[in-house]
Amino acid sequence: MKISVFWVGRTKEKFIKEAIKKYSKDIETMANIEVFEIKEEKGAFVLPDKRNAAAALRKEGERILRQAGEREFILLDEAGKKMASTEFADLLRDKNSCRFVVGGPYGVSSPVKEAASMRVSLSPMTFPHELARVILLEQIYRGLSIIKGKGYHHA
Repeated sequence: MKISVFWVGRTKEKFIKEAIKKYSKDIETMANIEVFEIKEEKGAFVLPDKRNAAAALRKEGERILRQAGEREFILLDEAGKKMASTEFADLLRDKNSCRFVVGGPYGVSSPVKEAASMRVSLSPMTFPHELARVILLEQIYRGLSIIKGKGYHHA
């Protein structure tokens, strides 16, 4: 299986980088994984002008669709489908490839939401976008472990 993850912006926090590295390495024992960092629009969100924020989301959205949108992808979205880890494993089961998109701190543009083949929520809670990256990778690892019958998931 090939897994591609596209996210907006660089990971800045050292502990998050370490967690991403750990889960990516764990996933590689069961699937090929590739992470793509999509350029984040800088400075557009610090101003109170909503036009700047909308323009920044539009530019990021164009980059996302250029890099990730040529084939179907699953978008992480707080308004997306909520599922248990076993349901998430079923989502991965029997696929040759799976592609995920994680937006930046202000989400993604409407065209990205519309282009997604599915929208999935990690939780009804809100997480920093960098932490959402780690949670996604952990759930991918957990899902693959469930599929392979490994003892990681205890339910």
